[in-house]
Amino acid sequence: MKKIVLFAANGFIGESIIDYTNEYQKDYQLVAVSRKPMLQLPEGIKNVLWDGKTTGPWAKELEGADLVINLAGKSVNCRYTAKNKAAIFASRLDSTRIIGEAIQDCEQKPVCWINVASATIYEHSLDHPNTEANGIIGKGFSVNVCKAWEKEFFAFKDLPTKQIALRSTIVLGKNGGVYPVLKKLARFGLGGKMGPGNQLISWIHIRDFCRALFFVAEKENPPAIYNFGSPDPVRNQVFQKELRDSLAIPYFINQPKWMLQLGVVFLGTETELILKSRYIFPENLLQEDFHFEFPTVRACLEELKH
Repeated sequence: MKKIVLFAANGFIGESIIDYTNEYQKDYQLVAVSRKPMLQLPEGIKNVLWDGKTTGPWAKELEGADLVINLAGKSVNCRYTAKNKAAIFASRLDSTRIIGEAIQDCEQKPVCWINVASATIYEHSLDHPNTEANGIIGKGFSVNVCKAWEKEFFAFKDLPTKQIALRSTIVLGKNGGVYPVLKKLARFGLGGKMGPGNQLISWIHIRDFCRALFFVAEKENPPAIYNFGSPDPVRNQVFQKELRDSLAIPYFINQPKWMLQLGVVFLGTETELILKSRYIFPENLLQEDFHFEFPTVRACLEELKH
């Protein structure tokens, strides 16, 4: 059987990859690496612990692996205090570095190593679609995190292992991430446009994320970078309307910037996550004829409501 080593396996995306692999990729044996024990894993999946900072017994699991996936990184859904900023940087750079060093030490090195990074690396854009080829790198804290993260990843350039950085957009799924939060807010009447409403939301359904992950991992000579998002980025006001329509919610109020600035203090997050216009286009996936099961936001939200 093929072998996957999945780092930071106990988050929303990690658990979704586990479920998808268990159901659709039965020729893979999966090792789930996490900071805390995972007590409800499907049968046959091995759980190994790490601290995300130092090499340990987990490193031997990389020997002969077919696919290594790194999801590690402190959530950016927090207040950008000095302490949180330092943790956001360290959690991404430290984990990437020690995985790279462990791969270097393998006698039989993994076939493919994927780092799931962020499409936040691109500029705030209302009219320029950022593809892998012509994307414009932005400025600011979040962009600097992404740049340092990718630099650390590609520093291991002499490996025979295929290395792929996934610049992921917002991942929508029923069991975690932002969708359950937006759904709850809409039911409370907060389903109107956020801020100006013209900012782009780039997104991908969790099933398409998992499908695309294996699609690129199994390619013989993949590009080093992929934008992971649907081909249907939409304005915030359009997304919010599609969300309300999918849930049959006729009532809503819009949320101007001042309201968002007040709300994020109580929610412990930052307005950047809402107001930055992320206009991302998955050119590499489309050129390679990847078929999206949920290519439009309407199709995505209709599936998630059930």
